[in-house]
Amino acid sequence: MPERPTEAHHRGLERLYRSAPTNRIYANLAIDVDEGRCAIAIDVSGDLHHAAGAMHGSHYFKLLDDTAFFAANSVVPDVFVLTAQFSVQLLRPVVAGRIRAEGTLTRPGRSLLFAESRLFGPDGRVIGTGQGTFARSELRLAELPGYASEP
Repeated sequence: MPERPTEAHHRGLERLYRSAPTNRIYANLAIDVDEGRCAIAIDVSGDLHHAAGAMHGSHYFKLLDDTAFFAANSVVPDVFVLTAQFSVQLLRPVVAGRIRAEGTLTRPGRSLLFAESRLFGPDGRVIGTGQGTFARSELRLAELPGYASEP
């Protein structure tokens, strides 16, 4: 049985997230992982817009999935979890400003974990929500670049 997650594990998850090439598109990215929760904030600019001039839904999905994912992985100290299923509701458009996603573990399990997330616009109103199921993988966190130390 894996040991209880520690602050070092949570900081490792934060490093892992920041080291992922896909996250380089986000301006002023901030992530905070704690036991059973995760928060990510970014600045929205035109680089994230669709043709109609608001943030593309793929970024809603990514931020909602990422925060729910890391809320789930925060209680799994040995292996990387994988998104098995994720549902998103897009509620309001956002054009510019700082947005924040918050994920919460709702039900831990031995093989599957369940988490939900909310995305807040610059005015603090909810602009999207998500719910997901996450599964433990065989990928050991200690072997992933970025987890143990800055790349």
